[in-house]
Amino acid sequence: MTSTSKSVCDPKNYEQLFNTHSTTVFNFIYYKCGDRQQAEDIVQDAFIKLWRNCSKVDFEKAKSYVFTVARNLFFNEAAHKKIVLKYQSNPNSSINNQTPEFILEEQQFMEKLNEAIAGLPEKQREVFLLSRIDKKKYSEISEIVGISIKAVEKRMSLALIALRDKLGNI
Repeated sequence: MTSTSKSVCDPKNYEQLFNTHSTTVFNFIYYKCGDRQQAEDIVQDAFIKLWRNCSKVDFEKAKSYVFTVARNLFFNEAAHKKIVLKYQSNPNSSINNQTPEFILEEQQFMEKLNEAIAGLPEKQREVFLLSRIDKKKYSEISEIVGISIKAVEKRMSLALIALRDKLGNI
């Protein structure tokens, strides 16, 4: 069976798509939102939508379709959260436990690192995490995000410069 005659509606082909791309789609969304449960829900919803529209989606375009649907679902949820946050007061209380100096320094560094990564612009953070956490090649990131390899390189360069500035010499 050639790839041009594959149908997304065939359960084996659908399962192959899911097994091949679900982790990458999950990581892509997780890097955008930082919430595992939300990322899992979005991935599940994206693949459900792929199944419901399987007759309308070419097998070769299924990966792109799932990424686009997942990104749109994320944007819809983010817009909804902004509205909810306007009407909610959410006092954040943090509990500080006394720990040995090394553990405290490590914790402070991790917090500083997470803040620095979170402080990156979304596009730079996305490329940085796909490269450094997922170990994706620039060409793969280019395909996932939908930009040129040069744009990936530029975003990565800017992200690294920003992180060096924020973290200093550690």
